[in-house]
Amino acid sequence: MAADLRDTGFRRVLPAETDALLGPEAVAGWDRFADSWNDLGLDRFMADGGRYRRRRFAAFSASPAPDLSGGVVRKPHQPHYQSRDYNSLNGGVQRWFEPITDAIADHPVTRAVLARGLALFHPLTADPPARWHVELHQFRIEAGEGEAGLPTPEGAHRDGVDWVIVMLVERRNAASGVTDIYANDGARLGAFTLEQPRDTVFLDDHRVLHGVTAIHPLEPGQPARRDVLVATFRRE
Repeated sequence: MAADLRDTGFRRVLPAETDALLGPEAVAGWDRFADSWNDLGLDRFMADGGRYRRRRFAAFSASPAPDLSGGVVRKPHQPHYQSRDYNSLNGGVQRWFEPITDAIADHPVTRAVLARGLALFHPLTADPPARWHVELHQFRIEAGEGEAGLPTPEGAHRDGVDWVIVMLVERRNAASGVTDIYANDGARLGAFTLEQPRDTVFLDDHRVLHGVTAIHPLEPGQPARRDVLVATFRRE
């Protein structure tokens, strides 16, 4: 994984490999973790007026630790902010989202994702910081009659951080939702669809841009959704 990130700036990880990274305790608790996506608040900061996105948010201060319990401290609830340089649609304002619940912030899946991300990213970073600012996002994108769901309405973009993890939690009745990876000069480096729970992609946010195409209902007349967990890592 480290070699692929160094060579290409991204690495897709299929569910079986993700399970090995997360460990048996996390995988055993997956159903309760995934069920929390049914309790997300509407994203009311969509400048396009869309009502197709639900989310929760949390921030952490983190440093690598030899086990999954140490090194990560949740910060007081705060807004999510991106400049318009990175998010031309919704950037430039402080966006307050409902907090991720304590049960999910402390869940074995969350602890494992953060720990494995730190263990991978920290050695790959030149002059790494003593602590990282980590943001965690629960996203649900919905599509239905007359409205597509846009996972990345701002288009192909950087998040303005150092590293990113995107892990699929569930797809239901969703067509498309293709993840596109681009070099900074616009060259397309890869395209794939995260299809199964725990299908994951790791990204070097300095070297690649990423975007996801709109989802539509696979079966007309029935709602569609795409649930993902996104974790971003940047210097404190």
